[in-house]
Amino acid sequence: MSQSQLLIDTIEALEKAGCEYMLTGSIVSSMQGEPRATHDIDIVVEVSRDILEVFFGEFSTDDYYYDPEGAKAAIEAKDMFNLLSIASGDKVDIWALTESAFDQSRFARRQTVDLLGKAIKVSSPEDTIIMKLLWAKMSGGSEKQLFDAARVYDMQSDSLDHGYIITWINILELETQFADMQRFV
Repeated sequence: MSQSQLLIDTIEALEKAGCEYMLTGSIVSSMQGEPRATHDIDIVVEVSRDILEVFFGEFSTDDYYYDPEGAKAAIEAKDMFNLLSIASGDKVDIWALTESAFDQSRFARRQTVDLLGKAIKVSSPEDTIIMKLLWAKMSGGSEKQLFDAARVYDMQSDSLDHGYIITWINILELETQFADMQRFV
């Protein structure tokens, strides 16, 4: 199975389960900035334990690995769980939507785009940049995250809400990462 098919299957299972979602991470930064290979799919979900049962019901344990009990615990803890394609080794990192102000803001600002012939909800370019800067901070200065943020910033610069970006950079204390990102622009 291709990563593209895994993405479509995951989105369709989320939609069938009635789960609100947002595609994010390197797939989205590749769409909004400069394409690069990635081996995982990142999705933020607003999900309950009941929805999980419907969602996992769409995936055969012969073809996929997942831990329903671990996923339920992750949802309760507002953490992450995985869905893994056994054949390809590609995985989906499914992040529970948290109550943080930034998580709520970026989820509310989702955009619908056509991807692989399907309408898919993705993070806005501004939120992609901010999240990449946040990941760079949490990882101790990841060049890959800074580069991804810079490419989105550069490619989308004319249409970005710069005030929104600066507001969240200040709130999340990402001034250092934003300055480091500038060397890639």
